[in-house]
Amino acid sequence: MPIVSQYDANLQQQLLEQVLDLLERNQVSRDLALMTLGNAVTNVIYQNYPAELGYKVAEQFGKVLLQSLAKPA
Repeated sequence: MPIVSQYDANLQQQLLEQVLDLLERNQVSRDLALMTLGNAVTNVIYQNYPAELGYKVAEQFGKVLLQSLAKPA
């Protein structure tokens, strides 16, 4: 069953393209890109969720990430 988002798919795609373009323009290595994106996720969680909820949000984020990798190409 596909995940239905409350956010506009076009806006999501634009934001993704901007982030990826920035990484590409700066010739960021895979490791640095993953580290930076991980730090960004951590920052968003810390700034937007109370500490007692942060772990659960991170856990759910990780599950969704793993699910997205398991999809057949």
